[in-house]
Amino acid sequence: MDILAINCGSSSVKYQLYSWDRKELIAKGVVERVVVGGSFIQQEVPGRQKYKVEHECPNHTVAMDLIIRTLTDSEHGVINDIREISAVGHRVVHGGEQFTQSVMIDEKVLAAVKAVQHLAPLHNPPNIAGIEAMMAVLPDVPNVAIFDTAFHQSMPECAYIYPLPYYWYVRYGVRRYGFHGTSHLYVSKRAAVLLGKKPKDCNLITMHIGNGVSHTAIRNGLSVDTSMGLTPLEGAVMGTRCGDIDPAIPGFMMQIEGLSATEIDSILNKKSGILGITGKYTDRRDVVTHAEKGDKTCKLAMDIEAYRLRKYIGSYMAVLGRLDAVVFTAGVGERGWQIREMACEGLDHMGIHLDLDRNRAAVKGKECLITTDDSPIKVFVIPTDEELVFTEDVAAILDGSYTDHMNFEYSFSREDYGK
Repeated sequence: MDILAINCGSSSVKYQLYSWDRKELIAKGVVERVVVGGSFIQQEVPGRQKYKVEHECPNHTVAMDLIIRTLTDSEHGVINDIREISAVGHRVVHGGEQFTQSVMIDEKVLAAVKAVQHLAPLHNPPNIAGIEAMMAVLPDVPNVAIFDTAFHQSMPECAYIYPLPYYWYVRYGVRRYGFHGTSHLYVSKRAAVLLGKKPKDCNLITMHIGNGVSHTAIRNGLSVDTSMGLTPLEGAVMGTRCGDIDPAIPGFMMQIEGLSATEIDSILNKKSGILGITGKYTDRRDVVTHAEKGDKTCKLAMDIEAYRLRKYIGSYMAVLGRLDAVVFTAGVGERGWQIREMACEGLDHMGIHLDLDRNRAAVKGKECLITTDDSPIKVFVIPTDEELVFTEDVAAILDGSYTDHMNFEYSFSREDYGK
């Protein structure tokens, strides 16, 4: 059984084809610049050179068709017939309150996803476009929705209700939802294995740090608080998003500069964060390089990000009480030893004893312990694998074994995983 995982953005479509029977990756790739022009597909197959070809994709249906044709291409493909694809798993960023786990997509589910697209206007519309496009390209293949928000539906009311007029929540669904759920799920299960415990016995802080950044407090295996809110704008400093700010600032700047609501929203989401501070960069590697060369704004951006990370670690320790481990993951969390070192600086009195050599020697793609052996609280670097969560959810839904994540055994939650 071959399962196709789709992560559909506004102008890109990432995909991965996985053999469930052989438990191995068949191919992965991305279609870039969908809708905007100059589109191309790039595909990677284990043991082969990367394959790239330009092909205009004015919409997501054309992009999906391009993916299928590339996977089945006589020279560069990996399967002979599209009928070898047994199911498709779709990342859906926002599921509202209705979805607490992955589900088979039917007309009712698709309508429910459309009903909450106003809560994630930058993400849900392309997710929906991807679902509808794949249904058109592969009409007889089951489609499954995997929700970013589902993992966080275990939060208590005191964590997800904002101190705003309560009818905003009742009438409009204004509350904290949280995102990156599949990433937090994956690394929390792996951390439990590394600790030699069951997920239900673990208290963790998981820190997903990429262009988008979110942190989650996990008590006894369940999300009890997370940094992103109604939208992915709240929380930590991100590549282009501001994260936590004084809520009066947008109105203040709208008055001063005569900005519309759409314009201020674009600034907060696309022109703030690391980019806003440096004026040039979103990639933390560029920021580190120029900070080392004396660029003051790059140094300031690193200081601000690390300071915010420490604040979240401290606040979530207060929420959890007992803490077993902190986990860094995603692009920056996995590769940015400087950010990890700065974020953990001064936390020895709280039980986090970073081993500087281990931290700097952490290898990309490897699970690493970066604290000392006697550190009361462990810190791990764990590469995330959201696509594997997609794949396992799809397979389990198809064979009827799927249930909530605390009762469903993922392959990566077993001690022998990867051996």
